[in-house]
Amino acid sequence: MKHLVPLLVVGVGLVAIATALGGRGAGIGGVAALVAQTGAVALLRPGMDAPQRPFMARWLGGMAIRLLTLGGLIALAATHPVELPLLQTALGFLGVLLPLLFAENRFLK
Repeated sequence: MKHLVPLLVVGVGLVAIATALGGRGAGIGGVAALVAQTGAVALLRPGMDAPQRPFMARWLGGMAIRLLTLGGLIALAATHPVELPLLQTALGFLGVLLPLLFAENRFLK
């Protein structure tokens, strides 16, 4: 669990920036991205030294977590546009998820 602390610290900082720039919707999208990325890293980390087949299964599971989170977030924003603006929410999600994805190998060591 302590290997997730740096991911959470960086993620919370990115969520704060997204909220400051994009408002409440971007903040909610950013939190969803942080939860998805944390789940994906937690799923992948135990399989880092595994053979290719189990490693790829865990990697694909992490990608599925991210995709399903984005799909659910878009569906929620599309059905509740007043409370959750679609564009701000999607940009907040991507604005937090993409930097975390690029730095993912740092959190997996």
